[in-house]
Order: sequence, then structure tokens, then C-alpha cells
Amino acid sequence: MSFTEKEYNELSGEIIDSCIEVHKELGPGLMESVYEICLISLLKRKKLNPKQQVSLPVIFKGEKLNKEFIIDILVDDKIILELKSVETILPVHEAQLVTYLKLADKKLGLLVNFNVPLLTQGIRRKINGNLNSV
Repeated sequence: MSFTEKEYNELSGEIIDSCIEVHKELGPGLMESVYEICLISLLKRKKLNPKQQVSLPVIFKGEKLNKEFIIDILVDDKIILELKSVETILPVHEAQLVTYLKLADKKLGLLVNFNVPLLTQGIRRKINGNLNSV
């Protein structure tokens, strides 16, 4: 079953609302793992299906190697969340999310930096291809 752009936008909106709720409760400056565990709990309460610390194998020239990447959170097997609690989002953080999207063959990812005064300043949305394509 394919997901439409509207459905991606609705789901990402719910996720962003949840991130904002966590940030309002905890504030900036904590470790990434604290935000992650609180966000997982909230997403589950909202009846979404978050998976935490999802393994993404490294495949090089068709061979699965003995190395893996770890996705912080995968929601409903559709949207990758890469969480940060850093002073500044760097280009390497955005590149990391784009790489995860390509390797996992996912369409939408959110990079969320909780170490900001207003969470909307810390959210980056990345798209891999077209949200309406299969």
C-alpha cells in the first residue's frame, strides 16, 4: 500500500507535535537519549508505531558487511527520526539523515535538535525522491 503526500504530511505533523510536547515538558539541554525515550513513550500513547534504535545494515557492492548504522526512531515504518541535542545542526547531520533515507529506502525524514529555545527552530525535513511515488 502506497502512502500519499497528504498522509506523509499528516503523520509528520503528529510527530512534530509530539516532539514539541516533549520539548515543552523537558526544555533544552538534556541528553539525546532522554528525549528519545520520552518521545517513544508519547508516540506509543498516540497509537503510532515507533521503533527505537533500528539497525540498518551496510551493503557494499551487493555484500552485507559486518557494520551497521542505527536509526534513532522509525515511525510506522515510514518516517525516520534522527534526534540531536547539539549547539548547532551541521551539514553532516543533515547528510546523515539523507544517507539513512536512501539506505533504508524511505521517503521522509525529520532531523530534530532538542537543544534550542523554540523547537520549531531545530527541525529539518528531508525528502528522498517524491512523496507520491511508490
